[in-house]
Amino acid sequence: MNGIRWIYGKRLRLLGLGTITLALAIFGPWSGGGSVASAALPNSGSLQVVGLEGAFCPLEHTDVEVDISGFIARVTLTQRFTNPYKEPIEAVYTFPMSSRGAVDAMTMTIGDRVIKGRIDRREAARRIYEAARAAGHTASLLDQERPNIFTQSVANIMPGNSVEITISYVEYLKYEAGEYEFSFPMVVGPRYNPAPFSHVGPVFDESPGGTLRTGRDPVPDRSRITPPVTPEGTRAGHDISLTVKLNAGVAIQDIFSDLHEVEIERKDSERAVIALKNQKEIPNRDFVLRYAVAGKAIGDSILTHAGEKGNFFTLILQPPDRVTPDEVTPKEMIFVIDKSGSMSGFPIEKAKKTMRLAIERMNPNDTFNLVTFAGGLGYCFDKPVLNTRENRAKALQYLQNLNGGGGTEMMAAIRAALSNQNDPERLRVVCFMTDGFIGNDMAILDAIQKHRQTARVFAFGIGNGVNRFLLENMAREGRGASEIVTLESDADAAVQRFHERIQSPLLTDITIDFGGLEIVDVRPSPDKIPDLFASRPLILTGRYTKAGGGIITVRGKTAAGPFERKVLVDLPGEESANDVLASLWARNSIDELMAQDWLGTQLGHPDPNMREKVTKLGLDYGLVTQFTSFVAVEERVVNEGGETITIQVPVEMTDGVSYEGVFGVGRARKVAAAPSPLPRGIAQSRVQSLGYVVSGIASAAPMELRAIRSEEAERFSGARRLLKDMAFDARNEAGEPLALRDDADRIQPKPKPKPDAAAIAEQINPKLAPELRNLAARVTGASYHLKGVKVENYRVEVFIRLFDDSTATIEALKRMGIEIVSHTRSSKTVFARVRVDQLEKVTALAYVRYVEPARY
Repeated sequence: MNGIRWIYGKRLRLLGLGTITLALAIFGPWSGGGSVASAALPNSGSLQVVGLEGAFCPLEHTDVEVDISGFIARVTLTQRFTNPYKEPIEAVYTFPMSSRGAVDAMTMTIGDRVIKGRIDRREAARRIYEAARAAGHTASLLDQERPNIFTQSVANIMPGNSVEITISYVEYLKYEAGEYEFSFPMVVGPRYNPAPFSHVGPVFDESPGGTLRTGRDPVPDRSRITPPVTPEGTRAGHDISLTVKLNAGVAIQDIFSDLHEVEIERKDSERAVIALKNQKEIPNRDFVLRYAVAGKAIGDSILTHAGEKGNFFTLILQPPDRVTPDEVTPKEMIFVIDKSGSMSGFPIEKAKKTMRLAIERMNPNDTFNLVTFAGGLGYCFDKPVLNTRENRAKALQYLQNLNGGGGTEMMAAIRAALSNQNDPERLRVVCFMTDGFIGNDMAILDAIQKHRQTARVFAFGIGNGVNRFLLENMAREGRGASEIVTLESDADAAVQRFHERIQSPLLTDITIDFGGLEIVDVRPSPDKIPDLFASRPLILTGRYTKAGGGIITVRGKTAAGPFERKVLVDLPGEESANDVLASLWARNSIDELMAQDWLGTQLGHPDPNMREKVTKLGLDYGLVTQFTSFVAVEERVVNEGGETITIQVPVEMTDGVSYEGVFGVGRARKVAAAPSPLPRGIAQSRVQSLGYVVSGIASAAPMELRAIRSEEAERFSGARRLLKDMAFDARNEAGEPLALRDDADRIQPKPKPKPDAAAIAEQINPKLAPELRNLAARVTGASYHLKGVKVENYRVEVFIRLFDDSTATIEALKRMGIEIVSHTRSSKTVFARVRVDQLEKVTALAYVRYVEPARY
């Protein structure tokens, strides 16, 4: 992080510079924990553009409409861009969509004119767009940067005008153990991008018979996947609404929204409409909808479509029941935890709890090790050790002491976790916990693919807006399973599923016999069908060249022995329904092709043969891919000369992620550190407050005080006033209490008051966790760690649960001197550092619900 970027753009067009780029007052790309430059920040609300008077973020609103029918969801999002400026603008917005979605439509609406986007090769679409922009036409371009990151560019939005961009995609829903899940990502999390290679020359891809690739930057498109983040305490200025129309096809039992408040309207037993309660929601976390259906399982089913593009089918095969094996195969468990800056605060505490449970539930004959990564690697043990009580205790203590900070150098962790697989008696299982906020994600997938050997990789995504593309494909390439653990998820249930999966996979060594049916191009390919670890269906999609009926036989192995299931199918010659199956087959085919050269695509030099096949699929089926884009151009010229100001739309910080963790310690953290250790004889609680530090020589004689003033403490007149406000408590070597005289120039002994019944009653505060009550009296040093309570420099890390988490509330807490590390709106909670002597004052606030130690 190189500080806050302030780029001034007013009147630059008059200087003959043509089209220029204007950024908002925003944080620049994350480079791994640098400090944030001090600057005056705008108030909360819509974010103003620097240099353009009275101007605001051009993206006003995103509306999302979701239609769910059975296993398939059609998602349509409409982005409304408005130009409140006096100059024509180009808006550029980086945003997420589902990595599993087939993006098959884009339209641009200007007033009553609707322009349908056309799919083209990425370079050709870019040329069309840039030519239209230069000629003064309103135009739009949709590029894919990653399967879950897209860039929308809209050129020549005239002053006072609005342009609406509508994008649509289809995807399969997730289904497991009688419960469906639909998720919609709302924000691109802050990506850490490794530094360019220090050596000059080609890069060897390390695969058997690997090739040399030129290029020095591991993330050459870093600028396109790191959108600007609105500064802390401000809003990006755009919001989102979302409505789901659900037709489950079977009776719906329960409907849950993990991270948002929703309104549910039941139409009948099988249909419902679910909408965000706040239709101007802040887009800073995933929308996750889950609903349970009647019956233990949905039966096997087949969907078909026969149309202009050919004949397609999707076969949905339910897994067999889980069988507990008579003997459990011993494992070599490698637990890997991301402790980088973006995991600081809520995420790492959630990860620590989840990993603690996973460690505690290992089997007796397992061995294990704990690996951490941020800017470098850390190990709990030199090598995997036996699962003994003593070793578990060491690992849990190591885990407890972890904090988030630094970059996300995941590659070294991948190689460490997959190297030295030399235990012939145990299967290596790698349990990876991370938010996945990296820019070299495809290189990570390449490394897993090439180094996995016999290991199985299980990925846990920790947080409210994780990189699902990376996490799901880590599990896919590592032949394991993935699990998303939000900050509100039940960690116990997630860990229980993990241990069930590794202990007794549902179905392995799967083969499919199509029984003479003329079926081709099945995805996943028959030789790449993954083992089933979770109670999720196996979804096969493919094409058929001839209509007919027959039996498809599925075979595999379970813990109970060989497994076989026969499914009767009918492939029609004509079927107009389910036309989305063509797009879904093409999307799955593209995914399989991309996996052939992750590293080449990451470095910007994909295999030419793979690239051409993906491009052809994109063009033939009208899909956005890494190599094909949608472009739309209005015919009439609206901006003679084509000169515009380009504005990159900022995004929100992902819910629960710490600004301090991502961008480093900023102005809010300029608090003077207490001397360590303090002179003996002084109780080291309540010493530091708002930048003032007490120091001196402790003895029975009066001690001299010195105040160190920080930026935050300038409103105080001096140390005297501060110490009186703090009700400073110290003792001399004899243990006698010291107190301030009226002039506060000296500290004199005074008798210690005896607690009465009323005083004792006051110590019992129902809004304060028992572990935190009377904490100031128990702290005898600058640092204090006991039973999950962590104190550093006389500040304790806590979760403050709020009734109201509005911007005004957060700012009021900051004015009290409370350090806000991160904030999650999904549970109205802040992760904060509070002076131990201030805990009672915090709980006295009407908007505070509960204060507890910062742990899950």
